[in-house]
Amino acid sequence: AGGGGRPPVPEPSLEPYVQTRIFKIIVIGDSNVGKTCLTFRFCGGTFPDKTEATIGVDFREKTVEIEGERIKVQVWDTAGQERFRKSMVEHYYRNVHAVVFVYDVTKMSSFTNLKTWIEECNGHAVPALVPRVLVGNKCDLKDLIQVPSSMALKFADAHNMLLFETSAKDPQESQNVDAIFMCLACRLKAQRSLPCRELEGRLGLAQRPGPGTGTGKPSCPC
Repeated sequence: AGGGGRPPVPEPSLEPYVQTRIFKIIVIGDSNVGKTCLTFRFCGGTFPDKTEATIGVDFREKTVEIEGERIKVQVWDTAGQERFRKSMVEHYYRNVHAVVFVYDVTKMSSFTNLKTWIEECNGHAVPALVPRVLVGNKCDLKDLIQVPSSMALKFADAHNMLLFETSAKDPQESQNVDAIFMCLACRLKAQRSLPCRELEGRLGLAQRPGPGTGTGKPSCPC
């Protein structure tokens, strides 16, 4: 009998499946410098009403688009206290793509302790070409600042880093918080043709940051 045939089965799409790349960015620094608040501000767009000390390791992620490509930025937050970190340190540094060193501009000890955090990072064989940035947090507390921008900039330059001064709490600084992680994502995307270790081997040394070095909002490399 005629008529009433089954509807044609749609042919499968021939478009290739594109896997979203994941960039692992770790955030390092003393307790209470605002590491967790920075990750909240970037990934969720808000400042948390209440935070407790991070125990071990936590991570948050945000999908961004750079030059038409969707990229998942995975931000790892770690406890600043040694007793919470010991068992997790190896896992934390594994396959890292970028490092954010955070200090509190109102607490000089958090700045001087950066040397220890850099030593720990180097001790876990993080390649020199892995991008690193320095972030001075809580800059909204202008009357309490102990770490001058000039001192931080000198330190950042000596360690081949870009410097950002920002506040995770102040909504007006939210664009600057975004700039920290987006700048890193842009640099990582630019390295996509080769894994970091292979690229480092071919270049033979780490490249210095471009003219964006300085406080505020460095120009994004992309």
